[in-house]
Amino acid sequence: MRRIVTVIAMVMMLAVITACGKTTQQETTGAQETARSTSSTTAAQAKTTEDAGSAQTDAAPGQATESATEENSEQPAPAHSEVLVAYFSATGTTKKVAEKIASITGGDLYEIVPAEPYTTEDLNYNDRSSRSTKEQNDKSARPAIGSEDVSLTGYTTIYLGFPIWWGEEPRILDTFVEKYSFEGITVIPFCTSGSSGIGRSGPNMKALAGTGNWLDGKRFGANVSEADLKSWIDGLK
Repeated sequence: MRRIVTVIAMVMMLAVITACGKTTQQETTGAQETARSTSSTTAAQAKTTEDAGSAQTDAAPGQATESATEENSEQPAPAHSEVLVAYFSATGTTKKVAEKIASITGGDLYEIVPAEPYTTEDLNYNDRSSRSTKEQNDKSARPAIGSEDVSLTGYTTIYLGFPIWWGEEPRILDTFVEKYSFEGITVIPFCTSGSSGIGRSGPNMKALAGTGNWLDGKRFGANVSEADLKSWIDGLK
């Protein structure tokens, strides 16, 4: 009888162990499947995020290029005037008249700047040894120009201004007119002075230039009005 009970107990114990084994295996399998599912879901989400990031990255360069293109697009160049007002002014008097002429005509301004500026002593006409006196007494003198070269392409009219020194144009004007070609351009001299007229300045420069259609010049006082200048300019047409 005892042996029978022992056998029955062993059978029941084997049954319990078998059942537990199956349960553990099922739980392990379920956990593995859950892990695989979770891993797949995470990978899919990561891929979606990566794809979205790639799309944003791909879009960014295009947007940047478009913005750069808009920012770097060249603005239309301003229209080139057909009138140039070129002048030399040692004390500022001729400059004021030149600016008024440019305002009336809509012309471009170009200042003939000496490479070596003139001092007050240089301009002392009472001193026979002053720089300006020596230059004016030497018709071959050609003071250097320090301002950048100007292109005369496209200009049809040039107003050429200067002060009168010892009855003529300063020698730096001779430097200027010999340097450029005035072919096809109408050149109109104008000068400033306390009392002296323009004299032979126009013909002098015309001969040195050798090109251009040179009109008679005119002298103006320091305080000439825009109305008087406009009347003169209109009379040239």
